Amino acid sequence: MLEAFDLGSAGRLSDGPVAAGKLGAIWRLDTNAGSWAVKIVDEIDPDELDEIEDGARFQEAAFAAGIPTPAIRRTGSGDLIAVVDGVRVRAHAWVDLDGPDIGLDPTAVGQLVAALHRVEFTGETGVHWWYSQAVGASRWADVIAALRARGAPFAEELDELVPELVALEAYLGDPRRDLRTCHRDLWADNVRRTRDGNLCVFDFDNAGLADPSQELALVLVEYCGDDARRARTIREAYAEAGGPGRVDGPRDFAMVIAQLAHIVEEGCRRWLASGTDVDNADNEAWVREFIDRPLTRELIDHLVSS
Repeated sequence: MLEAFDLGSAGRLSDGPVAAGKLGAIWRLDTNAGSWAVKIVDEIDPDELDEIEDGARFQEAAFAAGIPTPAIRRTGSGDLIAVVDGVRVRAHAWVDLDGPDIGLDPTAVGQLVAALHRVEFTGETGVHWWYSQAVGASRWADVIAALRARGAPFAEELDELVPELVALEAYLGDPRRDLRTCHRDLWADNVRRTRDGNLCVFDFDNAGLADPSQELALVLVEYCGDDARRARTIREAYAEAGGPGRVDGPRDFAMVIAQLAHIVEEGCRRWLASGTDVDNADNEAWVREFIDRPLTRELIDHLVSS
């Protein structure tokens, strides 16, 4: 790895993964040239690899524009991923981060999102169904039936929320106001406070075309909940920093509605397919994130009027 990414002449890898991402485990590598986050990349298909490369280019453009994000380390030939002894790896600069926190400073959050939306970058990853299409009442009925049959401990709680999930789908389908390359994954997992108190955004693997207004709405849902004051602060900070998006009505929440529904459905699918208690607990926790903080029409109306 040192040679592939020119990371110095000597180093020490952590004894095991220090974090896990969607596409692989993350290890820490300390060398005489600095500290690095090394991701062991699972096997991915060519189309997904193209999207990851596009996201990396967006991250590099954001870094060049002064956005606080880890610097990507490429190989000497410019590749994002290197194969080292048969293992696919990628690297970026190490940043010491606090844990996920939905209570991040709202002014800083608004300014960060505005800065991201002002990055001059035209990517090649288009609109994805994950951020725009409904799950549908029929599919939810099948999911709940399967969960009940397997004795899922969260089946009844989720079933109580299904009518609201289906009702929210009425806000999907309108043409987007504007499209540009967005992060599309600005949950608290991917926007963290650094040890010096500033914010850092990372994991651009899901970046692609989206409406900035709809991404701003996602940020309001994640970091505000029903706190109108925080929502107002984020919106004002975003606008003052030159962010192009505006949240004017319920349909601006289409992306977060679709995304949360698909996340919950995927969590259920993984719970049904998992074979160990550890995996079951992990996937149940994924679903319970929505059960504990559900998105509703009432909440959306509250955020729109904030």
